[in-house]
Amino acid sequence: MVHVVATIELHSGARTRFLGEFQQIVPTVQAEDGCLEYGAAVDLPTSLAAQLPVRDHAVVVVEKWRDLPALEAHLVAPHMTAYRARVKDLVVKTTLQVLEPAPGSDPSLVTPGV
Repeated sequence: MVHVVATIELHSGARTRFLGEFQQIVPTVQAEDGCLEYGAAVDLPTSLAAQLPVRDHAVVVVEKWRDLPALEAHLVAPHMTAYRARVKDLVVKTTLQVLEPAPGSDPSLVTPGV
C-alpha cells in the first residue's frame, strides 16, 4: 500500500474555487484501478499545543493506493492533466509525501514486494 499526503498551497482567497474543481474529479479518481482513498482536508483550529498554525490558503489531499504503479497511472491520467490545467492559476505550490507502511505495521497494510 502507498500513502500520499499532497499539500497544496493556494493563492489568497482561492480555496473555495479550488475545492469546487477538486470535488468534480473525486468520483473519477475514486473509480481508478488501485485507488483505495482520495479526499481533501483542511486545517481544523484546535487548542492542541503541537498543532501548526491554521492555514486558510492550504488544502491537504489524503490518498491511499494499492501500489506505486497505480499511483503513477493516476498522475498521468487524462482527467488529472485536465484538472491540473484548470487549477494551475489557483495554486502557488504543491508538495508530496509518498509513504509506505512502517515495518511492524498492520500486515494487512503492507504490499508484498513494495
